[in-house]
Amino acid sequence: MALGWIVFLLLVSGSVALGNLHNYNVSQRCMRDINTFLWDLNQDEPKEYAALMYDSFGKMGSSVKEGNVNQPGSVQQCRSAIGPGFSAQYCQVFLKQGTIQYFVGICVPDSCREVDVKQLVLCDRLQFNQKSLLSLLPPNLINQSSQEVIMTHCLVDTVAPDASDVACMCVCCVMLAIPLAATLFTALRRSEQSSTVSHTAESCHLNIYGTLKSNGSEINGRTLEENGRNNPAGQCISQSSLSSCLQAFSLQTTSKGVFSTPFSVQCENYASLNGIRVLSLLWIICGHAAQFPVINNLDNYKTWRRAVESSPIYVFTISGPVFLAVDTFLLLGGLLSARSLLSSIDKAEDNLSLGLVANYLFKRIKRIQPLHLFTMCFTISLISLVQGGPYWFPFVETLIDCKAYWWANLLLISNLLPVHEICIPWTWYLSLDYQCYATTPLLVYIYRLKKSVFAVVVGGLLVITTVTSAAITACLHLPVFHPSTVTSDNYVLYYYVKPYTRYGPFLIGILTGIYLTTKKDQLLKEKWQPALGWFCCLSLMVLLIGLAYLLKETPAHPSVAHALYQGMHRLLWALTVSWIILACEEGFGGFIKTFLSFGFWVPLSNISFACYLIHPIFIILYNGLQETPMHYTDINFMYLFLGHLVLTLVFSSALTVLIEKPYLHLKHRSI
Repeated sequence: MALGWIVFLLLVSGSVALGNLHNYNVSQRCMRDINTFLWDLNQDEPKEYAALMYDSFGKMGSSVKEGNVNQPGSVQQCRSAIGPGFSAQYCQVFLKQGTIQYFVGICVPDSCREVDVKQLVLCDRLQFNQKSLLSLLPPNLINQSSQEVIMTHCLVDTVAPDASDVACMCVCCVMLAIPLAATLFTALRRSEQSSTVSHTAESCHLNIYGTLKSNGSEINGRTLEENGRNNPAGQCISQSSLSSCLQAFSLQTTSKGVFSTPFSVQCENYASLNGIRVLSLLWIICGHAAQFPVINNLDNYKTWRRAVESSPIYVFTISGPVFLAVDTFLLLGGLLSARSLLSSIDKAEDNLSLGLVANYLFKRIKRIQPLHLFTMCFTISLISLVQGGPYWFPFVETLIDCKAYWWANLLLISNLLPVHEICIPWTWYLSLDYQCYATTPLLVYIYRLKKSVFAVVVGGLLVITTVTSAAITACLHLPVFHPSTVTSDNYVLYYYVKPYTRYGPFLIGILTGIYLTTKKDQLLKEKWQPALGWFCCLSLMVLLIGLAYLLKETPAHPSVAHALYQGMHRLLWALTVSWIILACEEGFGGFIKTFLSFGFWVPLSNISFACYLIHPIFIILYNGLQETPMHYTDINFMYLFLGHLVLTLVFSSALTVLIEKPYLHLKHRSI
């Protein structure tokens, strides 16, 4: 009799719960499967699938005070559970208690939609032994008991690429297939014509790889088409535009000079730029390797923050001034853009024509856009195919942004969009770089027209970018110190990626490039001049880094100190780097020039562009596939950096010769 009453009460309570949940728009199938799961879980001997699902729920760990607030649970274990008439799916419930936001992983039947899961959480239906299966943070640790549900998100178990995903995969396959096919074509063609090529090479001193022998040495880096243009014998190899294109895309052509380490590099002009470029790249990769897991993957975030805020040694990761290495790249870009344009003007018999400017800008597009397009399509394809873990969800937003705003990347204006809408967020630099690059012809034209007007224009631009940066910082109370900038949306949105705040270092680079290209005599003539210059340079570098630690607190009100620092520190950093380049070029670099001009920097410098574009993909992939939070220690972060670096170097080497270099070898008559 008692057993009958128990069954009756359970049926009645189930009906009432079903009716109540129906009012919350929970589907009947979801509610039925939830009731089955909870019934099987609350037995004296729970069924195996129910125990697996329960065990997959996220649970509170230790060190909550240090930032271990996320409760990811187990994705794989949840997906392995199969109940009567349903499979289990992993979902995340994003909660907020006071100022703390975190998520809890839960395991529910796959018949439940995200909206169903949210309603189940709101009405506290997920219980075991009359206790909620969601482990909320205790109020005695965070001083806040009330909590609100921000959103729910369920991970899909199957991969279903849409048409745009498939199109991106096709683009990647085609861009890789063309150079591989061209390599095979070139090898077969040379094999078939080996006797003819050999005879021609002997009579014209032209080897079969298209490099011209001169006094027993080879001049590398010239395509078969270039040799054919300058030497009639080259026409034996390059007979048509199609043949020229295929040879330009072949690995036989694109791999020449990329991985060489010449011993005479220290005697060349601008040899120190290779070392500066590579060291700046390593600084950026090291910073990203630390920044990405810090955003939402660490279980001891506060421990990490105390460490990086207390010691300037962490400036090489993510501490102090924000990525000064980017300003070094802008300086190098301005220097080389001025040098390239002035060189083109000299070859055009001192004539700066519209056609020359158009060709100058087109060369830049040809330099950056093929690999940029490949990276964008590859990232979209990867995100659409990978089944990530609990930390994968933020990166899926990149896929959504790419499908809506891909055109901004193609037009190189992505940095003008709100930062949360940028497709492949780290490519904002390419847009900024090209926008700055496009100003070089106008400045060079003014310089050649009248130097006094040029000085006024340059001074005005430097004042504008400085005042704009300072004003934005003061009005929006922006921080100047990493890692405070990580949590400041306005910092990136209004300051970090905009051309009117970042143009200064590029302009310093243009000035440096014009001086080094047009100088007729040395600037440094007395011994005391380089000594004073090095003292000021190194002292200013130390001062810029040290001031960031003194100003590490985010201002609650407009701060003159923060505004002045924000407005001037990037310009001053660019000046210090330009001094290093100038001193090295004028023979006063000493051991610093020797170090920066080592031959082993050359191959790394040649693949640096691919390294910049591809390295965040490996960091995102590694972080997004984690099922548990990472723990910060210096040794852990060092191994992460080295692992990401090795993968980046390997893949970047391949992408440089397969994607980037072929388009640089193409000539106008071949396309």
